[in-house]
Amino acid sequence: MINNKKISKFAISIIEDLKKNNYQGYLVGGCVRDLLCGLEPKDFDIATNATPEQIRKVFKASRIIGKRFKLVHVFNRSELIEVATFRSGDDINNDGNLVQDQSGKIIRDNIWGGLEQDSYRRDFTINSLYYCPLSKKIVGHEDGMKHIHEKKVVSIGDPKKRFAEDPVRCLRALRFSNKLNFKVDPKIKDAIYEKGHLLSGISNARIFDEFCKIFLGGMAEKNYRKMTSFGLSKYLVTTNPEKSEFTSRLIIEALRNTDKRLKNNQSVTPGFLIAALLWPELLEKSIAKGEINLRKFFRSMDQVLRKQQKITAIPRKFHSYIKDIWVLQLKLHSRIGRQPYKTLKHPRFRAAYDFMLIREKAANEINNLGKWWTKFQRNDDNLKKSLIKIINENDTQESFKTFGFSQELR
Repeated sequence: MINNKKISKFAISIIEDLKKNNYQGYLVGGCVRDLLCGLEPKDFDIATNATPEQIRKVFKASRIIGKRFKLVHVFNRSELIEVATFRSGDDINNDGNLVQDQSGKIIRDNIWGGLEQDSYRRDFTINSLYYCPLSKKIVGHEDGMKHIHEKKVVSIGDPKKRFAEDPVRCLRALRFSNKLNFKVDPKIKDAIYEKGHLLSGISNARIFDEFCKIFLGGMAEKNYRKMTSFGLSKYLVTTNPEKSEFTSRLIIEALRNTDKRLKNNQSVTPGFLIAALLWPELLEKSIAKGEINLRKFFRSMDQVLRKQQKITAIPRKFHSYIKDIWVLQLKLHSRIGRQPYKTLKHPRFRAAYDFMLIREKAANEINNLGKWWTKFQRNDDNLKKSLIKIINENDTQESFKTFGFSQELR
């Protein structure tokens, strides 16, 4: 049923080494689910009855990570595989290794158990299947295979209780539904409406990780629409799509662009998407008397990023990248003298140019700015000079007060 050729050889070798040392070893979770659904897994996670310390002794190239949820990273030159110990999900001895807060969210879970116990503490039945590539047997939750065949996302246990334990499961349920084209169990829908607000208590680092999975996996637009229908998009991005038609259209155009790039095997980065999604917020803060105030524009950049940072951690390396894209939106509207040549040489020019095209599409602008820059990029000095000359002669340079953003400011 599962073709071992589609499995990482390194992951198989780890399971072989665990078996040689008299431990159990299984591929588990999303990789098994995806293989059964005919998809290519991005990661291969392994579950075992060996404790983190025992795993560490078996593999020299490994490290124990996490305090709340201890597991081991085993690595070679090109791959990193996550190896987790079976957990019981129950603290009979009350020794502090299973800790929950007042809402029921699990703060720590380091109580080891067996495979069967582990299968019942996972989130959804379709993620609770374990595959041994050596024996080629699938074990785990009794309803896992059934729900894969029925194309359903079903919670293990009461979803209201399980989503309180980990509110990120609200996002995961919807993401898996779209990714696999599975229906969401009605009980899960009810639980999302009731427990979705608990996402506000999740660390910004975890939400950023989920943000990337939701929006940089090829189904950004579809995921966003589904998250919005359940009232969850506000836990991923601060921009409110209801503020204006332009804001709503810009969000969708940016997400469509991301999906299109992935489909065409082009690179995508969370920095570009965040810059696009937060642009309406920056514009709103920069307006004074219906025009863009430059001082406010530059002052507001950090404010807008800080606001987003509260819900999704934005790695430091993306901060200057995002700001460059924003500032270049102003410079792209300045096409007099040597300025276009300077703008063209900027290392972020291409990203800023791509975003400008998205803005134009969202604003339904017909100012030919995009066409102008498309021509200006050609390797033809005479063409460049003639394009600048036309701008100077016709005096169609956009006002520095609005920077040509009239449609976006409405």
